Amino acid sequence: MQRKILLLGSGELGKELVIALQRLGQYVIAVDSYAGAPAMQVAHAFEVINMLDGDALDAVVAKHKPDLIVPEIEAIRTERFYEYEKQGITVVPSAKAANFTMNRKAIRDLAARDLGVRTARYRYASDLDGFKKAVHEIGIPCVVKPLMSSSGKGQSVLKTEADIEKSWNYAMEGSRGDYKEVIVEEFIKFHAEITLLTVTQKNGPTLFCPPIGHRQERGDYQESWQPCAISTDDLKAAQDMAAKVTKALSGAGLWGVEFFLTDQGVYFSELSPRPHDTGMVTLAGTQNLSEFELHARAILGLPVPAITLERTGASAVVLAHTEGKMPSYTGIEKVLAEPKTDVRVFNKPTTRPYRRMAVTLAYDVPGADVQAVKQKAIDLARFIEVKCEA
Repeated sequence: MQRKILLLGSGELGKELVIALQRLGQYVIAVDSYAGAPAMQVAHAFEVINMLDGDALDAVVAKHKPDLIVPEIEAIRTERFYEYEKQGITVVPSAKAANFTMNRKAIRDLAARDLGVRTARYRYASDLDGFKKAVHEIGIPCVVKPLMSSSGKGQSVLKTEADIEKSWNYAMEGSRGDYKEVIVEEFIKFHAEITLLTVTQKNGPTLFCPPIGHRQERGDYQESWQPCAISTDDLKAAQDMAAKVTKALSGAGLWGVEFFLTDQGVYFSELSPRPHDTGMVTLAGTQNLSEFELHARAILGLPVPAITLERTGASAVVLAHTEGKMPSYTGIEKVLAEPKTDVRVFNKPTTRPYRRMAVTLAYDVPGADVQAVKQKAIDLARFIEVKCEA
C-alpha cells in the first residue's frame, strides 16, 4: 500500500507528518522554497522551488507523479490542484478545500454566507481608501488580516484612527503571494481561543479531538494546552460548526478549526486543512494519536476508531531573536532534566526575529492542573537560548 506523497511546504509541522507517514511505510518528497527545510531532513527526496510559480509546480508534479499531494502552507498556486485531481492525483483533503482555506475570503464567505455559521462581522478591502471605509463600517477596535498569510504575519488589532495607514501597510508587508487584499473583522471580546482538531475519514465518522486552548502574540501562537475548559453546550456548537464546514469543503484529513469562546457563545474564526501549530501539544502524548498520526491515517484511508484523552499537556514556543544562520541551542539539558517534559528542535537553517525554532512540552496525568502544566512548559522554554552566526 505504499503511496508516493508530494508534500508542499516543509516546515516543522510537515516534518512530524513525514515521520508519521514513514512509520506507515509511505514515500515522501518534501518541497519548499529553500534547501534544508525541516521536513526535507527526514523525507526520502526533496525539491526546492517557488510554489507560487505554476510552471515550476507543474514540473515537479510531472517529474514525481505522486499519488497524493499534501499542502502544508498557504503560498501555493492552489488553482492548479483542480487539474491535478483531473489527472487522478488525490489532493489532500481536496482541491476545493485547499483553494478555499488558503484564502480567508473564500472560507469566510463559505462559512458565514453559504453555511450560516456564526462569525464576526467583516468587510474586505483591496486598497487604502476601501480599507478606511471598511474600518469605519466595522468600527474601532477591529482586527486586520491579509487574505493570504501564515503564522500571524501582517495581522494587527487596529485601536485608533491614527493607526489606520500603519495597519494597512503592515498587512501588505505580511501578505503572502500576489493576492493583496485584507479582511477587516469585528473585534470579538472573547475569554478563550480554541483549536478543535477535526478528523474527516474516507470510511468512517467525523471525529473531534479534545479542545486545545492557545494564546497568541503578533497573530502567532505562543502556548497551547489540552484539554481546554469549555462548556458542554459550547463544545457541541463548535463541533457542529466544524462538521458543517469540513463537510462542505470535502475530503479526508485532519483540520485545525479555530473558535472564539465568548459570554454569548462560540464564534467560528478560521480553518486550516492540515495539522495546526497549536496541535503540537499532542506531541506530549495528550491523545492516543498525535495530530500528525491522525492526518497520516486519514489521508491514507486507514481507520481511526476513536480519539481519547490520555494526558494533560502543554506546549510553549522557543523563538529566535536575531537574524542569522547555523543556529545552535543551549539549555536543552535543563529541559530534559525535569520530569514529564520533552522538546522538539526544528533544525531550521536560518533565524530571524520571532521565528519559531523549537517547542517545549510538559505533561501530567489526566485531570491534572492545566494552568500548572502550561506554566511549566513556558518556564522550560525560557531555559533554551538560540544562538547563531550573524
